[in-house]
Amino acid sequence: MSDDSAQQPGERIASHIAHNARVWNYWLGGKDHYEVDEQVGDMVTSMYPSIGEVARADRAFLGRAVTFLAGEAGIRQFLDIGTGLPTVENTHEVAQRIAPDSRIVYVDNDPIVLTHARALLTSSAEGATSYVDADAHDPRAIVEAASDTLDFDRPVAIMLLGILNFVLDTEEATSIVRRLVDAVPSGSYVVLTHPTLELGGEGNADAMKFWNENATPPITARSGADVKAFLDGLELVEPGLVSCARWRTDGTEEGPLVAQFGVVARKP
Repeated sequence: MSDDSAQQPGERIASHIAHNARVWNYWLGGKDHYEVDEQVGDMVTSMYPSIGEVARADRAFLGRAVTFLAGEAGIRQFLDIGTGLPTVENTHEVAQRIAPDSRIVYVDNDPIVLTHARALLTSSAEGATSYVDADAHDPRAIVEAASDTLDFDRPVAIMLLGILNFVLDTEEATSIVRRLVDAVPSGSYVVLTHPTLELGGEGNADAMKFWNENATPPITARSGADVKAFLDGLELVEPGLVSCARWRTDGTEEGPLVAQFGVVARKP
């Protein structure tokens, strides 16, 4: 990451502390990170060697989920909360390739993501793509800002990939999901991924402890029961709540089982 791009948002960037958006970018093979991110990322990998597979599986899940939504489900509006640093096959690229009139709003409050927002602000002529600088803890502000681009009287896909794990209080995380779901009509969807100590992820506990002591923001794992509780009242799309690496792969892309839940649910 160049110094020029890092300094644009001002003093909000703490380049001396490893940050999730940059470390995740490092695990995905990107270039938008600092030496401290590499150091922490390498240490986490040494403690939990499959973390890179988790990052790649999460990204592949996004592509499959958006393909299902824009295709079979006929969704044309996407609210991608906690989008992180842009990389290949972003939500708008997948959706607009299938349905050029798709409208996408990206939401993040990370200053590093903000410096790269221009890379997200591209769109097909028929659709729209915009970026909202807002905090996932404030669903009302997100919906209000996103309404400039999205019509909340029509179905919306709410994308919550790897974001609720940074909301440490489970009741608060549940409230965030429910307030977002309340803002969208019947026929809308929630897409969610979340790390777990299940699915063979027990070894991740020490790595998460290290992360919370050496990087930001702090993270928590949750059980499958916890994640399902986020989606009470919604209809889980088959195959339901599974490792994100095993969601609708049709046997063609299925990789190693990873300790990251993936699920798509529909508001009836």
